[in-house]
Amino acid sequence: MNTTQKIEPAANVAQQASQFRRWGRKHPFVRYGLPLISLTVFGAVGLAHLIQGSKEVTREKEDMEWEVVETTKALSRTGPVEGAYKPKKLSLEDELKALQQKVDINNYDYKRIPKPNENK
Repeated sequence: MNTTQKIEPAANVAQQASQFRRWGRKHPFVRYGLPLISLTVFGAVGLAHLIQGSKEVTREKEDMEWEVVETTKALSRTGPVEGAYKPKKLSLEDELKALQQKVDINNYDYKRIPKPNENK
């Protein structure tokens, strides 16, 4: 009795495996199509979840930056409070003159650029 009880579960598993293989051959969609479609759907859902998380992190950072800007401006009914952020007024002419004083385009030297495989 003990030997027949030990053999039956192994035979039962082998029989179930062969039935599963036959079922896969009869229905190729279950064997190939269903795993492919499920992988695609679950992958899209997983990626959407990851992207949503990164969007939330970005939104939190922007909110913190916005709070800092609002506290530095500190607007009241009459206008900005003293000591608040005041942007410097820029003019293109002043910037051009400063750049022309830094760089002289009429005085330059030719310098050879070494090739990557050349020894120095």
